[in-house]
Amino acid sequence: MSYSVSIKDLSLSFGAVKVLENLNLDIRDGEFLVLLGSSGCGKSTLLNCIAGLLEPTDGQIFIKDRNVTWEEPKDRGIGMVFQSYALYPQMSVEKNLSFGLRVAKVPADKIREKVARAAEILQIQQLLDRKPAALSGGQRQRVAIGRALVRDVDVFLFDEPLSNLDAKLRSELRVEIKRLHQSLKNTMIYVTHDQIEALTLADRIAIMKSGVIQQLDDPMTIYNRPKNLFVAGFIGSPPMNFFRGELANREGKVVFTTGGADFSLYGYQTETSLEPGRKVVLGVRPEHVMLDEDVPEAAEIHEATVDIEEPMGADNLLWLKHAGHVISVRTAGTRRYSPGTKVRLGFDMSVASLFDAGTEERI
Repeated sequence: MSYSVSIKDLSLSFGAVKVLENLNLDIRDGEFLVLLGSSGCGKSTLLNCIAGLLEPTDGQIFIKDRNVTWEEPKDRGIGMVFQSYALYPQMSVEKNLSFGLRVAKVPADKIREKVARAAEILQIQQLLDRKPAALSGGQRQRVAIGRALVRDVDVFLFDEPLSNLDAKLRSELRVEIKRLHQSLKNTMIYVTHDQIEALTLADRIAIMKSGVIQQLDDPMTIYNRPKNLFVAGFIGSPPMNFFRGELANREGKVVFTTGGADFSLYGYQTETSLEPGRKVVLGVRPEHVMLDEDVPEAAEIHEATVDIEEPMGADNLLWLKHAGHVISVRTAGTRRYSPGTKVRLGFDMSVASLFDAGTEERI
């Protein structure tokens, strides 16, 4: 398989502080890879190492099978878009787009062609004569993307490019970036702490914590089969419900027991045996909690009490009390529940997650 970017045993330390340690990552040609994690997890540091803005302590970086570990950023065949637009305020949009090409002494007709193409792709043709001060935040970020786009590069690097925008603009530009990738088919590496951006944009997501990749997989696998407790809790809004308990034998069948309540594990998929007595954590997403008529007749039924209802338009979010736990449940927006209402409760175990309480790894 051909890789656009390969990172081999990469480590980076600032004094005694290890930010990245023995990190390995292969990114396929034309892939949209998202580095996802909370602040301080090392995702932007990794991106800056790929860009050549930070020098690794150890390890190597390859772009298109070429070792670029010690090359200057301008020689790596990359285009980078930052969180801050970093536009020249005294220059027009056209001058901002063409600045790097002019410095590189690219012929004028070629510059005009590249700027026109980038402006068309990003739909900013009407803005070429304006200065950055006359642009909205979304328009400025389009120009910043266009400045990377005019270069003939193998890899585009995005460092939280939408975090300064309001929710509506973020949503609009997210669609534009996805459309841009589908059109160009270049390799794109995108850093964000926003899980919605990660799930909607990525071919694969690398979830990071403390400089280590916790899971590298396609969005649906990460969402439905998280590798460990950290990934399960990080992805999803509202977060996955967690119940601490243990496995027990009930009439020859292994069940999950917590707070005096037993839950059948029928339908749960595991590659290992479920041993009674093992301390575990059961994870169930809010949309995988079944209520009332949605609970199959053959399923194990539990009673819960509605504590709070949060209408959200297309769906409602309920907070239930059951067996000493508070459970979040996503239901259709047409179904309404009053606080204090008693409901029947069941879990869809075919999409639930079990984790070992000690190692926190998926069972």
